Amino acid sequence: MKNKIYTAIGLMSGTSMDGVDVSVIRSDGFNEFINVLDEYFEYNESLHQKLIELRNLISSDNDLELYSSRLNKLEREMTIFHSEIVDKISLKYEDEIDFVGFHGQTIFHSPEKKISKQLGDGKLMSQLVKKKVIYDFRREDILNTGQGAPLTPIFHNLLSNNINEKYKTKFPICFLNIGGISNITKIIQKDGSLEENIEAFDSGPGNCMIDDWVRKNSKKKFDENGSIAKSGKIDQLILNQVIDNFNREDYDKSLDIKDFDISFARGLSLEDGCATITNFTAYLIAKGIKHAIGSDHEPIQILVCGGGRKNNFLIKTIKDYLFDKKNINLDLVDDYNLHGDFIESQAFGYLAIRSFLDLPISYPKTTGCKKPTVGGRLAKNF
Repeated sequence: MKNKIYTAIGLMSGTSMDGVDVSVIRSDGFNEFINVLDEYFEYNESLHQKLIELRNLISSDNDLELYSSRLNKLEREMTIFHSEIVDKISLKYEDEIDFVGFHGQTIFHSPEKKISKQLGDGKLMSQLVKKKVIYDFRREDILNTGQGAPLTPIFHNLLSNNINEKYKTKFPICFLNIGGISNITKIIQKDGSLEENIEAFDSGPGNCMIDDWVRKNSKKKFDENGSIAKSGKIDQLILNQVIDNFNREDYDKSLDIKDFDISFARGLSLEDGCATITNFTAYLIAKGIKHAIGSDHEPIQILVCGGGRKNNFLIKTIKDYLFDKKNINLDLVDDYNLHGDFIESQAFGYLAIRSFLDLPISYPKTTGCKKPTVGGRLAKNF
């Protein structure tokens, strides 16, 4: 007997805070998955600036209390913006939407203090869109000693099985997601328990440092295709120093963009600073890939998703750092008939379904939680 198929909208706004990725998916919460549509909705300049300014003000749990009034006001504005998107998407997709997976906008993340604050009022959204909303995905994992991130590995596992069946790609398969922060999921084999089959961790910065540098030193929001970095010259002395100073031997802690700053590049030109920061980012991502594969000498497929995959200079530099690893094949996930911009929004639609079905969304080897954990809160406020 086949499992029931549900339809979910997944909403994801990443650390770049530039807009919302939206996906409609159909899934049983297990192995069935159909991607219906994907769209991107950009924040207006006012909302974008409010988010950036407030995130920069929040550096501790005390700040959450200090700026609570502004946070509540912005959360309502954010929720309304996302709700309007849900209404627009619902008009395009005439069949019933069972759930909305509402990630929200991360404003402060500190697993050590048992806090991960995402702006997003699930109850208000449910009231506005008249649908069941699953939100606050990270809370239970953090309360269960987990890091609250990354949460997409269970979806990566589903995609890897589909890719294996369609393209005969052998395991292990790794997903490298380059968002604001980069994270890596390793799927060891198709069969076996999920608890033992998937491993994941945050590997370092993704786009966050590059974007920060470009925004502070030009009128652009990001380095399109890596063209700014490509035109610059790497300051090798500064690069060597920052690599020496950033010593990360273990990967058991999740990361936030506030774990990284660009002050080491102060005084460099736009182009040279961008080249140096991009190279540092690539070094840490490549180091994370080496950690993921360990001493395994069997061929391994790395599939790259997220906005950073479009930075050609970054991807080339990652490959340069992996030149001695002949068993690694680095491809874009788009080469496998998937849209690399929308993997995370699809994932949160999938996580919403799993949450409703009381299925785990995180595991000890993906977030460090002490046992497989069901995350997400259900709001039905209509």
